Amino acid sequence: MPRTYSGSIARPTVRSGLLALAAVALSLGGCSSGSPETVDVRLNYQAPRTSSAPVIDGHLDDVAWSDAPATETFIDIRGRDYPDPTWETHARMLWDDTHLYVGAWLEEPHLWGTLTERDAIIYHDHDFEVFLDPDGDGEAYFEIEINVLGTEFDLFLDRAYNQGGQADIEWNLEGLRTAVFADGTINDASDTDRGWGVEMAIPWAGLVSPNGAVATAPPSMGDVWRVNFSRVQWPLNHLASGEYARAAEVSCDVHEEDNWVWSPQGVINMDIPEMWGFVHFVEEGTP
Repeated sequence: MPRTYSGSIARPTVRSGLLALAAVALSLGGCSSGSPETVDVRLNYQAPRTSSAPVIDGHLDDVAWSDAPATETFIDIRGRDYPDPTWETHARMLWDDTHLYVGAWLEEPHLWGTLTERDAIIYHDHDFEVFLDPDGDGEAYFEIEINVLGTEFDLFLDRAYNQGGQADIEWNLEGLRTAVFADGTINDASDTDRGWGVEMAIPWAGLVSPNGAVATAPPSMGDVWRVNFSRVQWPLNHLASGEYARAAEVSCDVHEEDNWVWSPQGVINMDIPEMWGFVHFVEEGTP
């Protein structure tokens, strides 16, 4: 997806676009982010408060998750007029005084991951992504990505890229806890897997801008945030060696990857916060 990462580490990238050379990265232009088509979907989610925080182990089997409804099954990022995803994805949310809890299940017959360094460009693997805009103004928002190996990538954006925003990928969400459960064998093309589970405990206290000017207070009952979830899925070759290899290059011009989301964007670009869904923070046990 069109997204240019730039920051002091001189490792910017274009979302589903060029992997820029570090030496010249700051001088490169990004892919056009595009404008969303008309989509008549603005999804809403009732996130219940929990009195029993889930154990962050990648298994969505804690009692607390039974109170959290599943989101609608993810669809193509462009909207319902495009092909349905091949495999099912859904997410769940809970909250308490200290954390937002995110759980997700990604049906997946081919568990594959290559990136192990924190803040690597995780969407070059299959990944799951969380986008959080606490006040819903399209500015000062947060992103977390993870692959099946449990490798994390987090960043802060002062505003969307198409509004001149700059990503800070040196920023780390302090206190973030994540876990992945792989129901199958990772990087073994000789068998068929079932999928992977993701759990995240996102501390309210960690949702602070790099300079500390923007801090996120824990929500109050009835507050509404803009939130979205994304799954990037690449075509794979099954090698004679029993391994996988990505079957497509990262390109600005041709999107060989699939982009499946909770709330459709109308364009292959996650960084249009006004297209994200609405998460309502509600009482424990609220349906």
